[in-house]
Amino acid sequence: MTVAIGFEGSANKLGIGIIKDGVVLSNVRTTYITPPGEGFLPRDTAKHHRENIIDILRRSLIEANITPQEIDCICYTKGPGMGAPLMSVAIVARTVAQLWKKPLVAVNHCIGHIEMGRLVTGAVNPAVLYVSGGNTQVIAYLERRYRIFGETIDIAVGNCLDRFARVLKLSNDPSPGYNIEQMAKRGKKLIDLPYTVKGMDVSFSGILSYIESMAPKLLESGDCTPEDLCFSLQETVFAMLVETTERAMAHCGSSEVLIVGGVGCNKRLQEMMGLVSRISQGKISQITDSKFCIDNGAMIAQAGWEMFRAGHVTPLEESTCTQRFRTDEVEVTWRSDS
Repeated sequence: MTVAIGFEGSANKLGIGIIKDGVVLSNVRTTYITPPGEGFLPRDTAKHHRENIIDILRRSLIEANITPQEIDCICYTKGPGMGAPLMSVAIVARTVAQLWKKPLVAVNHCIGHIEMGRLVTGAVNPAVLYVSGGNTQVIAYLERRYRIFGETIDIAVGNCLDRFARVLKLSNDPSPGYNIEQMAKRGKKLIDLPYTVKGMDVSFSGILSYIESMAPKLLESGDCTPEDLCFSLQETVFAMLVETTERAMAHCGSSEVLIVGGVGCNKRLQEMMGLVSRISQGKISQITDSKFCIDNGAMIAQAGWEMFRAGHVTPLEESTCTQRFRTDEVEVTWRSDS
């Protein structure tokens, strides 16, 4: 039996989770929430993580009913993410590893999402749509790598939605994207917005600039409501994502699609992907449980557990953080090509 503890703090979510041979024993999380209309700065987010991490660690151990002596490896998010929050959590993980005399495993945040998704859904070899505040990628596994078939060429889809939520002064509690989703459910008018798909890549900066500039005029004239704008933005950006994911599935011959990342919690995105999957030769759509879509410590523990069992250990002197740590940089030695 192997027990892994994972530390995640790459953005405004701070989480610590414990995994024992594919079973989630605990998954404790707290979120740094800013006032409506504001984003979160790296230094303030790091301060939030430093102030809460000991309590989250204590709660995670209690919930799992595990002692430090029973843990086999300490896993932490190496990147990608925001520099200051990443470092604040990595320092604690390194300290704990030395205090408890346990090996350290540095984990790619994106791969943490994928491995947690595979665990929760049982997906065997899916095409993966990874959508979050900082990342947007269409991924598939091949020959010891998670290959990126398409990605955003500018901002991530979650960042696009979050920034428009600031324009409307929506609450950041529980998240701006969730509040846009609720408003979009009441939208009735579909407004024509830029649709930018370039091969397998997507672009969201143009649509964001357009809707940011047009929103005041449209709202003032009464041509649409805030709900209509949220509805139109969601429909357009999700259609772009579904199009590129469906193409990747066809190219890979995959019968499964797995949606991971915080934006993967969106019910409308799940509905659109499910519809395409059913139409396209009865293909199955798999969705990661919402508890695990949002950044969490258990996903880092799960990926670290896989890596540790495959022989991966990170020397203390190499336990750094990398803000731009690409998914396809990691050699995936724990999966079989068959």
